[in-house]
Amino acid sequence: MLLPRSFYDRSALEVAPDLLGKELRHGPVRLRITEVEAYTEDDTACHAYKGRTDRTEVLFGPPGRAYVYLCYGIHQMLNIVTDSTQAAAVLVRACEPVAGLEVVRERRGGKTGPVLLTGPGKVGQALGVDTSFSGHVLYRRGGVELHDGAAPAAMLTGPRVGIDYAEPVDRDAPWRFASAGTRWVSRPKSLR
Repeated sequence: MLLPRSFYDRSALEVAPDLLGKELRHGPVRLRITEVEAYTEDDTACHAYKGRTDRTEVLFGPPGRAYVYLCYGIHQMLNIVTDSTQAAAVLVRACEPVAGLEVVRERRGGKTGPVLLTGPGKVGQALGVDTSFSGHVLYRRGGVELHDGAAPAAMLTGPRVGIDYAEPVDRDAPWRFASAGTRWVSRPKSLR
């Protein structure tokens, strides 16, 4: 079942843990979300912190859309826009394959196991998304869709990854959420 628009219209810190276990679908590929990070506009790690730009406009809403940006000129990073009251999104950091494994393996150069999907650039590559998907509505049929799924039995938290440029209070915030008891998580040692 597609998640309704109302699911996204909450704080990124509320939506982020609720995304664990949900399914991203694009064509034959279905991925179960196992790890995410929350970002809000008052957070120095958020792309919206310095205001609106052509690239970040989608972060300012409406919620329930994809925000895809290119990192290091290589990685397509999929974020889910939340909260109609401020610019905010949740980065999808890792997933577990549910269907379309051969397509995922082909897109990921024949790799197998958790290395396929334990990193946000890997998730974007496996789904076949790029920056042209930024602004794409996730609660309508067609293209990338976000469906309901079973929540994990337990959850881990920790600091976000790759935000050394942010203020210390933001770098250390426990805004990274992951499913417990799965190998499909990036950097598991920094989670509790």
